[in-house]
Amino acid sequence: MADGTADRGPARRPGGRNARVREQILAATVELVARDGIAGFRYEEVAEAAGVHRTSVYRNWPDREGLVVDALLHHAEDLASVADTGDLHRDLADFLVALAGALETPLGRTLEQAVRPARHAATVQALTKVLDQRVAALRRRVDTAVERGELPPVDSAFLGEMISGPVHLVVDRGMRRFTRTDAERIVGVVLAGIRATGASPRGAAPTAPTGR
Repeated sequence: MADGTADRGPARRPGGRNARVREQILAATVELVARDGIAGFRYEEVAEAAGVHRTSVYRNWPDREGLVVDALLHHAEDLASVADTGDLHRDLADFLVALAGALETPLGRTLEQAVRPARHAATVQALTKVLDQRVAALRRRVDTAVERGELPPVDSAFLGEMISGPVHLVVDRGMRRFTRTDAERIVGVVLAGIRATGASPRGAAPTAPTGR
């Protein structure tokens, strides 16, 4: 007697279609935010831009702020990526080049502008999460370098501010493109300074040598 399994058809992948629809909605939201800014983003345009039914948008994101937050978090993940090739200088330079490239996109410029006015609490919270993820990724890479003896103990958050600050400055000015040469010079100067000061307690400023 047949057990009926042949009539059931291929097994459905859990969340397959829904995952695709969510991806379309998030991608459309990012495009609209990049085009119109967070303040000008119109919740009602998402379904048409994504090519889905309105109910798909409203069911997954009942409010505008939640959709913007999820879209920013989903599509800003690359900003929090730091590779580990075994070469700290190269990895940090790659990180800065990727950061500059992301900041120079329409979405990147929108994110930068959104931080300053701080008008949308939920959006600012999302951006804070992205920055926290970036700090955490950088901390893991720096901790690995310290464990390998490539670097003395150092406050990784401070190191991140030292190397990423110039990127924001160059991109914000808009006078020229941030280049690989810029990244190499910044990383070289910062790492040389850290190594020259020697090991120091994590989070504490290095002690300057005293004269005799």
